Order: sequence, then structure tokens, then C-alpha cells
Amino acid sequence: MENRYGFGKTVSLSFDAAIARVTEELQKEGFGVLTEIDVAATLKKKLGHDMPAYRILGACNPPFAKRAIEAEPPVGLLMPCNVVVRQDAQGTTHVEFMDPGLMAQMSDNPALGDLGAEVRAKMQRVMAAL
Repeated sequence: MENRYGFGKTVSLSFDAAIARVTEELQKEGFGVLTEIDVAATLKKKLGHDMPAYRILGACNPPFAKRAIEAEPPVGLLMPCNVVVRQDAQGTTHVEFMDPGLMAQMSDNPALGDLGAEVRAKMQRVMAAL
């Protein structure tokens, strides 16, 4: 599964197991989860809307973040690297990654292009390990 802003895959894990596994695999690549947004719970609380499980994980690798901000300070608008773990109406679990390569498309700074490619490779390894 790939689109203009990300890539991902369907996994044969429960939602909770996928969250745990993604977090573990991110750690192996030097990323920690800074934020965790439970979209389904928020929409239920604020709007009374029921939906399948949907969580956004904000992953950060401090050395990469430092390099990116030093190269182009406003790049923080594109950080952290978001990872979505969600279930569809049938209960199938999907894991999707924002493509860090977008930094190269949104900036003329070659340092960001190189960095985006490095981070993309790490995220693809995380995806492959699921």
C-alpha cells in the first residue's frame, strides 16, 4: 500500500500487538515514540462518533531530528515521523508510515533530500519487520 505521502502494509496482528511491534521495531532503528494520539477515542469523546481503532504514533530519532533542524529550521513542521496503526471495518490491521522522502520534495536543500532517504530506508525496514 503506497500513496503520494506514505507507504504501509496490512499485518496479521491484532491492533494492540501491532502497536507493540511497531514500537519495538522503531526502537531497533533508533526511534522513540514521542506522541500517541488515539483518534478513535478522541472522536468518541468529542463527537460521540464510533470508529475502528486508529492511533497515530509520532516517532523521533534525535540525531536525525537534529540534522534536519540544523539544515532547515522550519522542517519541524514535517516532524515527527507519523506512523498510523489502524483497523478497518472488518477488523484487519494496517500500519502506514509518512514518507520521510517528502522533505526532499518540499525543499531545495540537498541535505534534507539525503536525510529523507536515510530515514525512509529505516522506516521501510520497520515495515518489512512487521
